Amino acid sequence: MAIKKQYLKSKPVCKVTFSVPAKDADTVAVVGDFNDWNPKGSMLKKLKNGTFKGTFELPKENSYEFRYLVDDAYVNDSEADRYQWNDYAGTENAVLEV
Repeated sequence: MAIKKQYLKSKPVCKVTFSVPAKDADTVAVVGDFNDWNPKGSMLKKLKNGTFKGTFELPKENSYEFRYLVDDAYVNDSEADRYQWNDYAGTENAVLEV
């Protein structure tokens, strides 16, 4: 898994690219508090090599809790900036600092 951040000088946003190697998966989405944990509109595109990839513009100077939804199973990113306990889910969420 990988997270790439590209800060834009022209806008107060960061382009964040999420990459998830999941050859055997049918669908992968990135869900978090930046999209109300809704996979609709946050599906990653499957590349020929089996990696799912997608880029999103997120407002800078914020932190976001997120997880991947891989074929209906939640997965954390091993390269997240940190992890945050979530009482509602009863587990840790990955955190992205931009």
